Amino acid sequence: MIDIVAVLRAEDAVLDFLSVLADSGPADSGPADSAPADRQERSREVHVLFGDTAEHLVLPADLPLTERLAAVARHVRPVDESAASPGPEALAALIEAAARGAEARLWTHSPADTRRSRGRLGRDAAAAVAPGGPAVLHAVGHSPYLQFISDVDRPLDREEVGAKLGFVNRNCGHLLRTGSAEYVVQTGRVHATERFFEAGPAEERERLFALLASLDEDAATVADPWEFAASAYEAERLDATVAWIAGHCPPGSGPLVEAGACEGALTTRLADKGFTVHATEPNAAFRRRLTERVADTARVRPDSLEELAAGQGLPGAAYLLIEMLYYGQDLALLDRLPADLVFVALEPETLATRLTPWLASTPHWEKADETRLVAPALETVCGGRAYLGKRGSVGVLLRRTGA
Repeated sequence: MIDIVAVLRAEDAVLDFLSVLADSGPADSGPADSAPADRQERSREVHVLFGDTAEHLVLPADLPLTERLAAVARHVRPVDESAASPGPEALAALIEAAARGAEARLWTHSPADTRRSRGRLGRDAAAAVAPGGPAVLHAVGHSPYLQFISDVDRPLDREEVGAKLGFVNRNCGHLLRTGSAEYVVQTGRVHATERFFEAGPAEERERLFALLASLDEDAATVADPWEFAASAYEAERLDATVAWIAGHCPPGSGPLVEAGACEGALTTRLADKGFTVHATEPNAAFRRRLTERVADTARVRPDSLEELAAGQGLPGAAYLLIEMLYYGQDLALLDRLPADLVFVALEPETLATRLTPWLASTPHWEKADETRLVAPALETVCGGRAYLGKRGSVGVLLRRTGA
């Protein structure tokens, strides 16, 4: 059995995969993989693939861990924000060269690693494996927003933790000091227990990758990336949002302009209630799915919030800014929207830190209503592979003052 570790950068091989470099688990991935007492005395051959440089490091069988770490240390580089996955094709060639037709396992980053450079490499490495190729295991890695159901847990003993800390202190001082969110080494990124999950279907990996993409174009690589269709929490939130809007601006009182409609989860509910809806979505992939979904029940446009505020001529009885003011938009844009009512929905913390202070300082808007739409909840995602906390949602109706 050959272990292949595919990482973005050299330090990742130690921070997330030291147990693999130490070959601290038996060949199978059963329950014994989580017990330090069951570890093998004889180490296996390990191949480390560095995605940022396309280098291939071979660590021969029986090479002591101290020498393995010294070999990896020679590949540690300065912070490089441009470091990126070389792509599935290049990784496939590296993996094939490492395996040489032998039985192998591939260990790589999680597609949902919050460090997007690592998440992309993990997704690409799994996609690079041909049918019948090495089994793929993903490190949970850096995941402050998700809790994973892992398949293999490897707690390190004190000696191994000491080796990991020593590697960081000797070779990664620049990463302890850097301000880069992608590269900074903090306590939470130096794991005492390394956790892994097996690669499921490609759809699961793509969903994990898209889930962490936020407004990045990668969010649209799968349909319904935030799983509105399957989520009880999201269904409650959307239904409550429709009822809240209808209570203040009933159907027939004029068109609603929904900014950032995504794939139409809210749009279709509003149309079903008899509202006239102008749905805007600047992301081309989301807009295509939105258009297919709403068919003739709503009008679809590509406008962003900034374009709507720039005088694109789309007046309405009210504007809907539902769960979309999280990305640093200038709230002064609301002053230029051609409507006297704006429905805003946000999670409570963002409401308190962003919208409420702005509302207290602007003479142009007043709060006409505040309603809790849904309470916080914990919910599984990606077929139960992980779970996360949904933060709740509060609706605030803004009315123009005429000042």
